[in-house]
Amino acid sequence: MLYAILCYNDEKAVSTWTKEEDDACMARLGEVQDGLRSVGKLGPVVRLQNTTEAKTLRKANGEHVVFDGPFAETKEQFLGFYVADVDTIDEAVDFAKKLSVANPGPGAYEIRPLRIYLPSALPDTVAV
Repeated sequence: MLYAILCYNDEKAVSTWTKEEDDACMARLGEVQDGLRSVGKLGPVVRLQNTTEAKTLRKANGEHVVFDGPFAETKEQFLGFYVADVDTIDEAVDFAKKLSVANPGPGAYEIRPLRIYLPSALPDTVAV
């Protein structure tokens, strides 16, 4: 079963990390990722750029309107995601726990089952 592990954290705090702090965090996350990657159960891993570089498209009354960035009033922003091919949601939760230990700050991880609509578009590393 494929699960998305959606990663949330305080974007303002993360963007203040020095290059060394960011590199150290990414190295710790890489070690966690290696556990699933080594057994062929890790799909795409994505780190999103800051929300200040994003656009939001809304449709109202049949018209498209584009805004700068997302405007959610939250303390944490969606910063990236993993796709894990594991047998149970408990395994996905365990992976998220390991990620949370490697990543500084409080943060949150949302674990959601995925339904694949275009299996032919999947990378070879992810089984359906």
